[in-house]
Amino acid sequence: MRVVALFDMPDMYIITLKDHPEGVYSVYDNDEERVIPIFEDEDDADRYLFMMEDDDENPPLQVVELDSDVIIDACESRGQRYSIITSDDFLIPPDDLE
Repeated sequence: MRVVALFDMPDMYIITLKDHPEGVYSVYDNDEERVIPIFEDEDDADRYLFMMEDDDENPPLQVVELDSDVIIDACESRGQRYSIITSDDFLIPPDDLE
């Protein structure tokens, strides 16, 4: 197991409302709690966003690049759950976003 300090981590990517980066996209987990997907790879974030654009009910969204420590610290300081999506993960948008 490799342990990486936060300051060693590269930038990461989140999905937000277009032109409103404070509106961070999240999904519900099995416990009905919101979880923010944080992507290590920009291509994976773009691919996820592309899949979401197929649903006309979604608002306009965008991929935003952030320092990994900024987004992780923000989540942890607010008690917000998050999941780091690595290039080995395959994440598809939920069918029901309600």
